[in-house]
Amino acid sequence: MHENFARKVLAYRWLIFWIMAAAYAFVYFHRLCPAVVALDLQETFQASGGFMGLLASAYFYPYALMQFPAGLLSDSLGPRKTVTFFLSIAAAGSVLFGLAPGVEVAVFARVLVGLGVSMVFIPAMKILSQWFRVTEFAFMTAILTTTGGIGALIAATPLAVMTGWIGWRYSFQIIGLGTLIIAVMVWLFVRNKPQDKGWPSLAEIDHSGPGTAAPPLTIPLWQGARRVVTEKYFWPIAAWFFFGCGVFFSFGGLWAGPYLQHVYGMTRAEAGNVLNMISVGMIFGSPLVSLLSDRVFYSRRRVLTLCSSVLVAVMVFLNVFHSGLPIWVLYPVFVVFSVTSSAIVVIGFATTKELFPIEIAGTSVGTMNLFPFLGGAIFQPALGRVLDAYSGTATGAYSLEAYKAMLLVLLAASIVTAASTLFMKETFPRLLMGAK
Repeated sequence: MHENFARKVLAYRWLIFWIMAAAYAFVYFHRLCPAVVALDLQETFQASGGFMGLLASAYFYPYALMQFPAGLLSDSLGPRKTVTFFLSIAAAGSVLFGLAPGVEVAVFARVLVGLGVSMVFIPAMKILSQWFRVTEFAFMTAILTTTGGIGALIAATPLAVMTGWIGWRYSFQIIGLGTLIIAVMVWLFVRNKPQDKGWPSLAEIDHSGPGTAAPPLTIPLWQGARRVVTEKYFWPIAAWFFFGCGVFFSFGGLWAGPYLQHVYGMTRAEAGNVLNMISVGMIFGSPLVSLLSDRVFYSRRRVLTLCSSVLVAVMVFLNVFHSGLPIWVLYPVFVVFSVTSSAIVVIGFATTKELFPIEIAGTSVGTMNLFPFLGGAIFQPALGRVLDAYSGTATGAYSLEAYKAMLLVLLAASIVTAASTLFMKETFPRLLMGAK
């Protein structure tokens, strides 16, 4: 009988995983879609670069602020209820964005979207910690991030084509409907842990029978939160997330699209094709960096240092070659940019989780997840203001000098990102060391 339950657990967890993965794909779609439609939105709302940065970052402010509550809710209310409710808010925000008559409503709609999707990643991490073993966690996080790459892929060329057919307004209304469908699926099929279906936990399965595993510890919410923020090795990872994701969200999530169109004269669809490489980097890079960490370097810290150093090299390259590169060169550049600024976050989150007991997994990862989105919220409008500080061209486009200044800011941030890895603690699990 116990073996029958074990088979059910090991099978059903994949249904749960793929539903949560679909939800996370929508998270990344909503996060990166402004890069493709930025010029359309700027024309519709007659907005400056600084205001466009504010419109895009309206997603990030509520997302960042809700990461600590997301951890608390995941550890108390549970992932299923949390994701269903908030993903429904995101669906409403997307529809409202498509209907927005002016900039004020558009900003409010983006706030709703950011608020809604803010409650997907941390609950997903909590679910992974309950349905998958500690030795599987980093790889499953990588696969989850890979599905986020699919969402980013849809936010590039497919969105560009869709908006060309039916316009950006109808596109976002349809996307809102799709988001709502996923919310319903979460409610119907997702469960917080195997015990919610009357099945044994993974610990009981691995100990050959129900009741043979050690009972889980209970850590009060605020005690767990205090333990997280007073851990000195928490803060180098926080700095790494803030600056590294600030680079990714501000460039890859907003200003790379206008950069390609203004500097290289690309159409929206052509720029979307290059931006697709961000998705490729996420899809293939997340499992790659997980493999490097678990099976090649047997280290979290060394992989973080390596990837962050390569990100610096990418930014140096773009600062040296501001324009005039063959288009084909931009494709691998954007792939490497994506791997080293986005896909690599799976190792950052694995490091965070491994610093603390599993009982506060939601709180620790949720608190950490505040910092990447603070980075995005600050860097997106900041780069818009940098661009606005320079005179535009006769056609109203930003000048090459403006983009040079933007790239210098991105280089400085990437250097801080790499430097922060030198102060991190190695957290690679001893269980995995046994596979060496």
